[in-house]
Amino acid sequence: MSSPLSRRAFGGAAAGAAAVAAVGAATPAHAAPAPAAGPAAAPTAERPFRAAHPRRHSRRPNILFILGDDLGWADLSSYGAPHIRTPHLDRLARDGVRFTDAYSGSATCSPTRFSLYTGRYPGRTKGGLAEPIADKSAGLEPTHPTLASLLRDSGYATALIGKWHCGYLPDYSPTKSGWDEFFGNFGGALEYYSKLGLGGEYDLYEGDAEYKDLRYYTRILTERASEYVSRDHEKPWLLNLNFTTPHWPWIADGDEEASAEIVRRIKAGDRSALWHQDGGSVEKYKEMVEDLDRSVGQVLKALKRSGQEQDTLVFFASDNGGERFSYNWPLAGNKGSLQEGGIRVPSVLRWPARIDGGQVSDLPVFTPDWTATLLDVAGARPHPAYPLDGTSLAGHLLRGEDVPERDLFWRVRGERALRRGDWKYYRGKNGRDQLFHLSEDTREQADRAPFEQARLAELRAAWERIDAGLLRY
Repeated sequence: MSSPLSRRAFGGAAAGAAAVAAVGAATPAHAAPAPAAGPAAAPTAERPFRAAHPRRHSRRPNILFILGDDLGWADLSSYGAPHIRTPHLDRLARDGVRFTDAYSGSATCSPTRFSLYTGRYPGRTKGGLAEPIADKSAGLEPTHPTLASLLRDSGYATALIGKWHCGYLPDYSPTKSGWDEFFGNFGGALEYYSKLGLGGEYDLYEGDAEYKDLRYYTRILTERASEYVSRDHEKPWLLNLNFTTPHWPWIADGDEEASAEIVRRIKAGDRSALWHQDGGSVEKYKEMVEDLDRSVGQVLKALKRSGQEQDTLVFFASDNGGERFSYNWPLAGNKGSLQEGGIRVPSVLRWPARIDGGQVSDLPVFTPDWTATLLDVAGARPHPAYPLDGTSLAGHLLRGEDVPERDLFWRVRGERALRRGDWKYYRGKNGRDQLFHLSEDTREQADRAPFEQARLAELRAAWERIDAGLLRY
């Protein structure tokens, strides 16, 4: 369904809308000017999303699905960041569709990845109950169909480069779950140079074998991904490119002294060293996000040189909301919470052969929808024994079909949330049911529950019906 721009289309623009304008968004009159950052491109107004007309056709696309790690909703200049410059991701948005109301499948790393790889609520699988996975007791069962296995069965080459975080060897691995190739780390975090994980283990692998490379991790992943997209592929391909940037520890390229200190602490038995709670800064975080942007730009440049750009669907998002240095305004909450700041994420889609650029959509969508959509555009069918919880957006994106109103559901320990249209039902750790009208109150400050008791009861009952079908914690 195409809709005019609503207030929520520019919910984060108040503090940085001039940065949005630099990549093609209309600038509200009340916006503060962006800090000077050199010459800016002439602004071109984003227009509400509409499917391309006349309808175009193309071959099955390659799929490049890029995840940032703990990137906040407004950490890109195209989403209103007043101090971070992300020209490559902004250009990706300018050439495609920028989603203002896109959500992750959960509020932390592992369950969101489960929701992407399976297309289902994390709570449908035992491994998805870990928030996040921290040991070898749980993972994505190799018998469960995945985005990769379903695409591979329909003729795609598949690869995952970067962070897996869906279980550890010997029982769990991307190569056991449908990816032909894997290069990256198994755990939730690693020190960027030494590749030491939370338990002091070395965590860089090619396939299921350790791979030694002590260069800065983001450089390595960028190099590997650029090589993959540059190949002369005989079939369409799926590449899941999962950066760890800007996840802690707060180590930027060149910070070898800070890296050495964290490594010293890890080797001395300090299990909290990687959390880096005594380190980092807004400026260091800015440096890491801008490095992520440059890295994505390098991969996209390699894709363009390969001649595959037109027929490659590129999607970029964060795996969940931002952490303590993120810029999430005006959203409340951050990673780990089901408030908007914990689950609303920057999301951009580009497919030049089929979808026009310069567009913005305020359609509420979440991670399992992208799984269903990618299978649909690739001509792959879900496994009948594992029905998807997401809705394919292919008809909407390619043919302009309306998307029926449906519920977006989330559950984490101690919190629950459900979005239907502009209304959001939320219960936090205080156990109090709340109701917010997001188009008027993106910051979730005006609780409408006392005045909308019937609506509250209806959304709470809808949440509980879905929850009854999931595994217990």
